[in-house]
Amino acid sequence: MISTLLVANRGEIACRIFRTCRALGIATVAVYSDADADALHVREADTAVRLPGAAPADTYLRGDLVVRAARTAGADAVHPGYGFLSENAGFARAVQDAGLVWVGPPVKAIEMMASKTRAKELMAAAGVPLLAPVDPAQATAGDLPLLLKAAAGGGGRGMRVVRELGALPGEMAAATAEAASAFGDGEVFAEPYVERGRHVEVQIMADAHGTVWALGTRDCSLQRRHQKVIEEAPAPGLDDALRTRLRDAATAAARAVGYRGAGTVEFLLAADGRPYFLEMNTRLQVEHPVTEAVFGLDLVALQLSVAEGEPLPTTPPTPHGHAVEARLYAEDPARDWQPQTGALLTLDVPEQPGLRLDTGYAGGDTIGIHYDPMLAKVIAHAPTRAQAVRLLARALERTRIHGPVTNRELLVQSLRHPDFTGARPDTGFYDRHLDALTRTPGDNADRHLAALAAAAAHAARHPDAVGTSRFGGWRNLPSQPQIRRYRSEPDGAEHEIAYRTTRSGAIDTPGARILTATPGHVTVETDDGVTHHFRLATHHDRVHVDGATGTHTFTALPRFTDPTERTEPGSLLAPMPGTVVRLADGLAPGTTVRAGQPLIWLEAMKMEHRILAPASGTLTALHAAPGLQVEVGALLAVVQDAQEEPTP
Repeated sequence: MISTLLVANRGEIACRIFRTCRALGIATVAVYSDADADALHVREADTAVRLPGAAPADTYLRGDLVVRAARTAGADAVHPGYGFLSENAGFARAVQDAGLVWVGPPVKAIEMMASKTRAKELMAAAGVPLLAPVDPAQATAGDLPLLLKAAAGGGGRGMRVVRELGALPGEMAAATAEAASAFGDGEVFAEPYVERGRHVEVQIMADAHGTVWALGTRDCSLQRRHQKVIEEAPAPGLDDALRTRLRDAATAAARAVGYRGAGTVEFLLAADGRPYFLEMNTRLQVEHPVTEAVFGLDLVALQLSVAEGEPLPTTPPTPHGHAVEARLYAEDPARDWQPQTGALLTLDVPEQPGLRLDTGYAGGDTIGIHYDPMLAKVIAHAPTRAQAVRLLARALERTRIHGPVTNRELLVQSLRHPDFTGARPDTGFYDRHLDALTRTPGDNADRHLAALAAAAAHAARHPDAVGTSRFGGWRNLPSQPQIRRYRSEPDGAEHEIAYRTTRSGAIDTPGARILTATPGHVTVETDDGVTHHFRLATHHDRVHVDGATGTHTFTALPRFTDPTERTEPGSLLAPMPGTVVRLADGLAPGTTVRAGQPLIWLEAMKMEHRILAPASGTLTALHAAPGLQVEVGALLAVVQDAQEEPTP
């Protein structure tokens, strides 16, 4: 039996595995990079071993260091989690060669499914339906659109959708370069891109005694950059015949490779209902909690049991209800999903029946530049889909998150969108709706009330500005209006709050008045008689206002704008800390560029971001070069608009 387990991973998956280990009486070992020295998974482990360095290639991707750490710490088993080395057959073999228990599938199964092209050949032989591959060199306009995919990859890396034949060579080159950088393997293949398809998958659990469970279906169609955002189980809107076909195909796939442990068989469901095999993930999936909730299982506990040689029961439990999971990312969806870094000051998700939180962060932690920007997963389980979706949306709305910008508001709006609530999710959801979901109304009453609460809390912290009274620092005398100006985040809209003290001691502003105010709590009554309560937290020049409909973050502004706060027109600034990975071909000062042309590729938090030309014109300065590490706001280049007169 396993007595001490090393988790060859970080963040929320390491914390989640440790939770099961504690319940089973198994001691835990964490590995950590220098950037993760104070991370939550390190704090929660019984023992931790340092992997010198910060970049994944120097730490979590060094299988030799991880195996050495396991032996040094006295572990007798290794769990890979997901990502990093979880589907690396060489690492699995090295773990076993070191005399350690590998909590994962057989090495042969990993090898057979490691290449998507080889996996498709195996699935065809097993009778699993497939999309016919397309030879990029022979592609015609009739084959479009095409999806380019890295043969050895995942997580959206090395993937491109091609809609114009002339763009195919350039996109192939870009996908090959990204795949080689991310996975050390530049093989890329092409297949038809299914418009408005659905991403549906089947969870597999198999033992060494011939039992294979197909644990229902999951829908993971809501994706950004080919990475999942919202997942649910069971997949809605499938008839019994289709569910049976998917389960049978997944079981056949598992048996075809002699699978053992937890795995997932992924399918693309076309608009006409036809399913096609995509790939088999030979590991635990990020979205496994929704299956656990519906079946009442602990998949990590089952992984450990199977690794110890125990048989599964002949049949799995009966599923109950519906579960939905949302991935909370430190990113700005309105700005091309740019990852965000910095201090996570507060992370407070409501605790109540039906809700589960899997997280690798806590309030006070720092979100760095080296790893995936996912902060946490919030999971809701209820008797019906509608109830689970409603519970999750409200829980996210009530969550207090202070610090970097997150996708929390996008998640809430997505869960309440008719295309989702109507059980019609598809992979084109954000292509169609992102602008509307991230558009902030110009006259937002909730934000105005939150800004008013921020002004009231400021006055409560500085009573000398208005005197004192029973209302947390308000003077019961008429006076000239007080003015406070705020900029809301992340949209940058400015709010000017004018208020005055009334003879009754309350604070009036057009449409509302302050009933009570302290630095941490403000009560506002609007003219329609509705009372609103706000909790506030101030960190340096930023104030976070939590209300019934979410959190608003503001930066206090001086009364008058500083005229020196200007940026030279045409400046291309780094939107986040990261590393320049490549430049457009031939890019140099004097180059003519067109508006929207990708000029610089910046890598941060496992994602590549394109820096685009702001206008057509001439590149007059270039400060970026491949390998250069930059901070947020660093000047990368300057483009002089073709319509601008040259500076004399």
